[in-house]
Amino acid sequence: MIDWPRVNELKDEIGQDDFGEVVELFLEEVEEIIKKLRDDDRSQLEQDLHFLKGCALNLGFDSFSKLCLQGERQAAEGQAGEVDLPAILDMFEASKHSFLTELPNQG
Repeated sequence: MIDWPRVNELKDEIGQDDFGEVVELFLEEVEEIIKKLRDDDRSQLEQDLHFLKGCALNLGFDSFSKLCLQGERQAAEGQAGEVDLPAILDMFEASKHSFLTELPNQG
């Protein structure tokens, strides 16, 4: 679910002090898009999922990024209505919970 080697690599790249700020900013930005998706706003679904995928990859949310990629591809093929938003939203919540719970035990 979480790519911990990626998380630790990011932590090493930016330093422990700045890492907390990056996590906070990531969660704030992602939550804005998540709220939009919870409201079933699919007006910019391909772009929204592309943004979420990139954020997820940067912070090691591996399973979430894969679902975003799948949904992004569907939306690009004109199938935005068939994208499984509940699965994407559930995976985000599960990933976020896992990340925040396990983060103190990493590195």
